[in-house]
Amino acid sequence: MTPLLQVRDIAKFYGGRIGCTDVSFDLYPGEVLGIVGESGSGKSTLLNCLAGHLPPDQGEVLFDTRADGPRDTVTMSEPERRMLGRTDWAFVHQHARDGLRMGVSAGGNVGERLMAVGACHYGDIREQALDWLDRVEISGDRIDDRPSAFSGGMQQRLQIARNLVTGPRLVFMDEPTGGLDVSVQARLLDLLRGLVRDMGLSAIIVTHDLAVVRLLADRLMVMKSGHVVEQGLTDQVLDDPQHGYTQLLVSSVLQV
Repeated sequence: MTPLLQVRDIAKFYGGRIGCTDVSFDLYPGEVLGIVGESGSGKSTLLNCLAGHLPPDQGEVLFDTRADGPRDTVTMSEPERRMLGRTDWAFVHQHARDGLRMGVSAGGNVGERLMAVGACHYGDIREQALDWLDRVEISGDRIDDRPSAFSGGMQQRLQIARNLVTGPRLVFMDEPTGGLDVSVQARLLDLLRGLVRDMGLSAIIVTHDLAVVRLLADRLMVMKSGHVVEQGLTDQVLDDPQHGYTQLLVSSVLQV
């Protein structure tokens, strides 16, 4: 099977400081990779390099495109990368407001992504928006409400609907449950797990919460000071950590 994403020697530097360096891995269709580490470990820098939000200083990000097979998204033209971001890729921000148009209705937020890929029939767009609001557990009678009238958890679910409506194959998630109450987190995680499974999505999830990766990720990558210090199957890494830093992360959770 051809990997959906092949990452080779990605590095990003901020002057003399390492953002991330020497990161390589393959991600296969339907696989979920979790990236964990403390603040400043380089996990968000890496995610933004992979998603095309930050230009890496070296390395390749090869994505298996539908039309042309593996293409290096680092050297793609900006229009090509933008189209990829509307179709086969999606990015779920930690703060839903960063991924929503706050002045546009809930239905408009979902429909906007459909229109970006060529949908133009109002009735069909509204029907698909209603379907996706239902799938993320938002009542259809809220379709004309603006996101500012929603709770934080509802805004995050709306952002997920906006991202997944075009059927992407790869979703980048940056602390998707960060800042939400514990009960809201549990509901959102359950929703995400169901959508990932039902749609056969590949995903890369950055988080500091080991419970999130335990629930969602097939494989786990642990980062410290811009370097990957350990990686493997999620349960294997969490149940039998080999690197001292991973052991510290796991033990700190157990002590809480």
